[in-house]
Amino acid sequence: MNYIFIFLILISFICAILNNRMDIVVNEMLRSSQRAVEIAFGLIGIMAFWLGIVNIAKKSGLVDIFSKLIKKPLLLIFPDLKKNNDALSNIALNITANAMGLANAATPFGIKAMEDMQKENQNKQKATNSMCTFLAINTAGFQIVPAVVIAILSAAKMDNPSQIIIPTLIVTTIAFVSALFFVKALERFYK
Repeated sequence: MNYIFIFLILISFICAILNNRMDIVVNEMLRSSQRAVEIAFGLIGIMAFWLGIVNIAKKSGLVDIFSKLIKKPLLLIFPDLKKNNDALSNIALNITANAMGLANAATPFGIKAMEDMQKENQNKQKATNSMCTFLAINTAGFQIVPAVVIAILSAAKMDNPSQIIIPTLIVTTIAFVSALFFVKALERFYK
């Protein structure tokens, strides 16, 4: 990826020099850098707010309650994890954090869930169906509240950043259901 960015930067400088537009490239580079810093600082407050909400939800037991609610449906998706309660708990916590739009908080739970599933894996060189299913639905990224995206739009001074909630819910639901459908269809062929 670094090579691609270096290539793009070099091409833009070469084109700017050839077209005698180097001043525009330098001005836009400086303006974009300033805007990136403004957006990053704007995100600090919003991310602190959402992380605080998640922390309150964790300490109050709300996350655990939601995780317990989705554990039973997860047994339908992950039937071979009936004995592996740790993996199931971490999957539930990962999905809960992702649904709240906090991928950063979901990542440690996802890694721990994969580690728990790998412990039970007979063939350490090959992923189990549960691991593939978890990867597929985690990649789909179902979200009820896209907190990070709302934070970025808010920091970019969008008039109504919450207007993306319904479209995001629709798209991530479709992605989640599609990922689940395809992984379950393909697991019949690859055992």
